[in-house]
Amino acid sequence: MARKGITGHDEWTVTEALATALVALEQLPPKQQPLKQMDDIRKLLGAGCQPGTVNLHLAQAKCRLFPDIDTATIYREYGLGDGQG
Repeated sequence: MARKGITGHDEWTVTEALATALVALEQLPPKQQPLKQMDDIRKLLGAGCQPGTVNLHLAQAKCRLFPDIDTATIYREYGLGDGQG
């Protein structure tokens, strides 16, 4: 059976990359944030995710980028209750 796409999990890889990029850009000082590109990333992320999972991907990305921050705190920041990660 042939792989779908290049890696076999292209959509997942792109989704995770977009979420990670968006969270990283949000850490820049407000004057340095590329707002138009960030809006475009949000649109691409929303289009590539299953409905209702954008905040989950963003929370997971923030957990990866900031492993010293309490995971539950990050999930609450994104409006996710305990056990959704």
